[in-house]
Amino acid sequence: MIKINCEEYDFKKLAEAFEGETESDCGLSAEIIICSEEQIQKLNREIRGVDCVTDVLSFPSLDGIRGRKLLKKDYPADVDEDGDLFLGSIAVCEQRAKEQAEEYGHGYLRELYYLAAHGIFHLLGYDHMNDADKLEMRGLEEKVLGKIGVTR
Repeated sequence: MIKINCEEYDFKKLAEAFEGETESDCGLSAEIIICSEEQIQKLNREIRGVDCVTDVLSFPSLDGIRGRKLLKKDYPADVDEDGDLFLGSIAVCEQRAKEQAEEYGHGYLRELYYLAAHGIFHLLGYDHMNDADKLEMRGLEEKVLGKIGVTR
């Protein structure tokens, strides 16, 4: 399970749905920050050099971990105060999540959970730069969301 820290929403069900999605000898943690369009645009501009609003940004702490067993001893500098291996941070734009929920015809919480799951898979090393990777990542996202009954 991945402990998800977020001040605005309780992602406990989503965290539990990640059980078995990655192998580790310790607890894992991530943080999700809900932000405004202005905040996410600033992050996108400053970090990625892309001056526009986006729905979600991920900031992984660990590189090259896709499909690998995560061992606490391999990442001593990334162990948080609770003894969990910190995977990184995710910023979700609340307004874009609301707009996309309406655009795609599902509820806001479904979109919020999707964006959070998407971000977590980025923290775990997955990406969608080519069609094969995109297909794999979408399948994993839907699998995790399906475990908690959050479907399209």
